Amino acid sequence: MNTDVIDHDQAAADALAAEKKAAHEINKLSKRLHRQVGQAITDFNMIEDGDKVMVCLSGGKDSYSMLDILLNLQQRAPIKFSLVAVNLDQKQPGFPEEVLPAYLKSRGVDFHIENQDTYSIVKKLIPEGKTTCSLCSRLRRGILYRVAGELGANKIALGHHRDDIVTTLFLNMFFGSRMKGMPPKLVSDDGKNVVIRPLAYVKEPDLVRWAEHREFPIIPCNLCGSQENLQRVQVKAMINEWEKRYPGRIDNIFTAMGNIVTSHMMDKQLFPFETVKATGEADAGGDIAFDDDESCATPSPASSVITLQR
Repeated sequence: MNTDVIDHDQAAADALAAEKKAAHEINKLSKRLHRQVGQAITDFNMIEDGDKVMVCLSGGKDSYSMLDILLNLQQRAPIKFSLVAVNLDQKQPGFPEEVLPAYLKSRGVDFHIENQDTYSIVKKLIPEGKTTCSLCSRLRRGILYRVAGELGANKIALGHHRDDIVTTLFLNMFFGSRMKGMPPKLVSDDGKNVVIRPLAYVKEPDLVRWAEHREFPIIPCNLCGSQENLQRVQVKAMINEWEKRYPGRIDNIFTAMGNIVTSHMMDKQLFPFETVKATGEADAGGDIAFDDDESCATPSPASSVITLQR
């Protein structure tokens, strides 16, 4: 038999096998993403019957994925809720203003584009080389709160994911001296809106893969997205390096945020330390006062249980 024919047949078989494997992996990814978003919505009662959810769409992978998954869940949810996609066009130079409307029309999504030149305000008030995030965030937040009211939306959905939540925890510890993260659900600072984060359980690498698969028309940010000296960028790099050395560390930190033992922290407002007295009875949840917790020892690279080193 002609070896060229054999080689061609083998190549075709290999290509078909690779295609099937890729399709299988994407199917697994899709199921995982939809399950995690659905679980977060259920766990924190993010969306209720009759809600109108304003989905904040920046043009990045996270918000595109959030909208995409919410649209799919909307079709099979046991409750009725509506979605309206909102983009704040901040008038950044070169911003392709036609991209989002074209995409949203192709998906048949109700949407609103809010035009506000916050870019010029930020560039005018923030010296060159200084971080723009704080002012940009305040301006953006106020505008979006107002728009939610004008559109009659009672929920505001933001595209922050698991990795964002963990990074925020460390930012607040390192630079704010607070054990404070980014909650999946909260009341806005104006008291008029409920903000939800449906991607709270989702890992960023999964969103990267999903955005590539769905071929979202990504729009880069010329403000925060172009600043490599941000504290958030540096903390995120540190956490990712931990994850590379000890896979599973980010998951453990994230899980710990939902397993807080107030009696073993130091916040006197959360636990009445001043009234603690010996009872004479054994307490399985008590502290082994003179022992180091062995789970805090330096983990070996092969360890399957990953914890923060002291």
